Amino acid sequence: MDNQDILQRIQALVDEEHQLREPAGSGPAGGGNSDEDDDGRTERRARLRQVEEALDQCWDLLRQRRAKAKAGEDPNEADARPVNEVEGYVQ
Repeated sequence: MDNQDILQRIQALVDEEHQLREPAGSGPAGGGNSDEDDDGRTERRARLRQVEEALDQCWDLLRQRRAKAKAGEDPNEADARPVNEVEGYVQ
């Protein structure tokens, strides 16, 4: 996976995140009805959390690759770190 692949994955995740953050029923097929049941909201929140975690991992991997390239190292040696590690970073 190169930097361009990672950036495309980030864009896809950002698009999904925006969709998940829209109020239920406000999308093109929703017709303005916001009667999402509890199970739907729970699933939506769980998926949003997964997307946020995947975004954090992608951004971290991209930063690692760029740092390695800048240091004259092989960016392909960078590995995605576990969610619990990247989620603990202070921004």
